[in-house]
Amino acid sequence: MSLKVAVVVGNPKPASRTRKIAELLVDKLLEPGSFEAQVIDLADYTSDIFAWPSETMASLNALVAESDLAVFASPTYKATYTGLLKAFLDRYPANGLAGVTAIPVHTGADFTHAMGPTFTLSPLLVELGATVPGRGFYLSLTQLDRVDEILDAAVAEYAGNIRRVASLASALRAGVPAS
Repeated sequence: MSLKVAVVVGNPKPASRTRKIAELLVDKLLEPGSFEAQVIDLADYTSDIFAWPSETMASLNALVAESDLAVFASPTYKATYTGLLKAFLDRYPANGLAGVTAIPVHTGADFTHAMGPTFTLSPLLVELGATVPGRGFYLSLTQLDRVDEILDAAVAEYAGNIRRVASLASALRAGVPAS
């Protein structure tokens, strides 16, 4: 069985460094051949993002909601994520991301807003029903020369957290409903 992975990028600039970081995180976290990734670069959908209703956006939202893992990546704007990413996430109803494991990712010029993905994006993802397996990932652009080392440390943390949660599955009571 191949995992379904979605990478949602809220950078207004297409094919951004933020996108590359998010894709690299997925590649380092998951075994090659174990997943099928779809990248949604929201910069490619600026004409649709505020259209209500929009079949295009509805299909993209469904693709993410049906994913096993979703990475939501944004450059840091005004100490938080972009309006482009917020507009995409606003399309979900309550618990619209139930069953999805989500990793919030931010990039920024410096460490001033390093808690941004944990403090701003993670609570929104949890409110939408996603499971967030640890702190949000933040990469300062001053760290680009060490990106592999920094991603490896984050991947080790996420993998450890996911394994610990997965180890609880066999101990769950039989009457607990699956999501």
